[in-house]
Amino acid sequence: MGRTNPTYRDALRAIEERWSDFRRALRRRDQPRFDRLFEYAREHADASGLLNHQNPLLPALFSIHLEQETRLDDHEERLNELEAAVAANDDQKAAPPDSNS
Repeated sequence: MGRTNPTYRDALRAIEERWSDFRRALRRRDQPRFDRLFEYAREHADASGLLNHQNPLLPALFSIHLEQETRLDDHEERLNELEAAVAANDDQKAAPPDSNS
């Protein structure tokens, strides 16, 4: 029987294990952020596995970047909504009182 190739998820797990000393050396407040980056990479493991790149770290980094771009887009959208709500509130306050009352 032939040997099977490790899956991308196996490779990602190995990368995370190699970085475990780095994670342990991080400040406690940064460790959940570190973990989140690998969660982002796991979110795109199917696509990364199809790429079958020689260096599994590159698709992991791209996946992390993709998730961060998504988060930035969400934050920008939320910020625009809040700014519009504040502007509408300011316009409402600046409008003269209704003279029909």
